[in-house]
Amino acid sequence: MMEITNPAVEKYLYGILPKRDAVIAEMERYAEKYSVPIIGPAVARMIYLLAQISGARRIFEMGSAIGYSTIWLARAAGPKAEIYYTDGDPANAKRAKDYFRRAGVERRITVMTGDALKMIDRTKGQFDLIFIDVNKDQYPAALRKALPRLKSKGLLVTDNTLWSGRVTQPAKDAATRGVQEFNRAVYASKKLFPVMIPLRDGVTVCRRA
Repeated sequence: MMEITNPAVEKYLYGILPKRDAVIAEMERYAEKYSVPIIGPAVARMIYLLAQISGARRIFEMGSAIGYSTIWLARAAGPKAEIYYTDGDPANAKRAKDYFRRAGVERRITVMTGDALKMIDRTKGQFDLIFIDVNKDQYPAALRKALPRLKSKGLLVTDNTLWSGRVTQPAKDAATRGVQEFNRAVYASKKLFPVMIPLRDGVTVCRRA
């Protein structure tokens, strides 16, 4: 693995961020203590801004863990938002529900427990924004599921697309192969305009034609 950005720059980026509210700060501490993967505050601010400026109201998360990114998206999308949380771990979903309640966004969020790729099939309609953060070997399949469900001009946002730099080397595992295949697919797609941003572990933002 390698640093995506210079360590001094990384330290500066996170050091300059405003303090988060009590619920978000608690989630960050919990994630650090128990090694729960969350996007962190720098990426969270970016997806908040994307949701806000795009006017996204109907949002589907493919992989939500304890609901950290879900809260940021729900707050950005506003009181009329319709956010779908998905995670395969019932314990994560239970904890997320408590955070949603305390953050004041629970009425905007539908909690779905199970495989995100199956959950999106069970959810009707199109979405303004889809966020992909499932198991990395599932990324190509997640793209195939997400693309037809994304509205024209909608946003597809995907975390971990630089995968600690492993994407630069020949793949030795299914997770790396999955991320590499996903990256090639979005840049080859005629339906998407992608930009890969080297923030944290890499975030790819695509706009659907």
